Amino acid sequence: MALVACSRMYNVGPKVRGLWDGLFAWLSEESGIRLEVIAHAAPAPLSELWARPDLGAAFMCGYPFSQLPADERPVALAAPVSTAPWAGGWPAYASHIVAARHAVFDPADLPSLRWGWTVRDSQSGYHAPRGFLAGLPRPRTPVTTVGPLLNPNGVVDAIATGRIDVGAIDAYAWQLLEMHEPEVLAPLRIIATTPATPIPLLVASRRQPAETVSALRQALLRAHRSAQGQSILASLGLSRFAAPDVAAYDSLPKRAQESDRLLAASW
Repeated sequence: MALVACSRMYNVGPKVRGLWDGLFAWLSEESGIRLEVIAHAAPAPLSELWARPDLGAAFMCGYPFSQLPADERPVALAAPVSTAPWAGGWPAYASHIVAARHAVFDPADLPSLRWGWTVRDSQSGYHAPRGFLAGLPRPRTPVTTVGPLLNPNGVVDAIATGRIDVGAIDAYAWQLLEMHEPEVLAPLRIIATTPATPIPLLVASRRQPAETVSALRQALLRAHRSAQGQSILASLGLSRFAAPDVAAYDSLPKRAQESDRLLAASW
C-alpha cells in the first residue's frame, strides 16, 4: 500500500504544485517507497494531514511541531535549505511583512494599520508578524487584525481587496511565487523581513517502520548529489535538504510567549 505525500504548505500555485509532485515522484523512485501524492487542499485542517497513520512525507510548520510532546510528534525526515539570502545556507526561513505596492504610510503608522494573519498555529503567518509588531513602538491600543486568511494566497487577496493593510508571507512561499508566478506578487512590496527561524520540515508518521523512514530520509539528504536531484531542487529554489535540528524548534513557543508579554491584550 502506498504512503501519502503532500506539499500543501507550499502549494502556492499550479506550476509549483507540479514541481513538488515531481520531487515526490523522484523521492518514491529513489527511496523505493511507494508514495501517492494528495492535495489535502484548504480549508481541510493541516492537523488532520499530520496525524495520518499512512503519512510518508508532508511539510509541517515548526510551531505546531514544537507544541507536541516529543513522543507524539511525527518523525522528522529533512528540512529544505533555500538559496535565498535570508536562509544563510541553513534550514531556516523568515516572514516578509508586505503591503500594497502603492500604499503610502509612515513606518510609525504600522501598529495602527489593519494586520492580516493566516492561522493561529502558523509561525510565518501569525507568530512571526506578532513578534515583529511587539518590537515596534506602539500606542496602548488593540491592534486591528483580520483572519484567519489560511495561507499566503489569502494574505495576497486580502491586501488586493483592501481588507487589510499589511500581512506576513512566508519568505520561502514568496520565493516560489517570485520564481514561478511573479504576477501574483506584482501588486505587493516588502516593507520588512522578520528574523530567521527553523523552516517547516518534511515529516512522516511515527507508525512507519524505521527502514521506511531511513530510506526516505537518506534519499532526501543526498538529493543534491545527483544531476537529477540538483535540477529538481533548483526548480524549487533549494540547494539541498538538511538533517533538521529538532531541538531548535523548541525555541518557537518561547518566542510566542515573549510576544504575548509585550503585546499584552492588544493582539
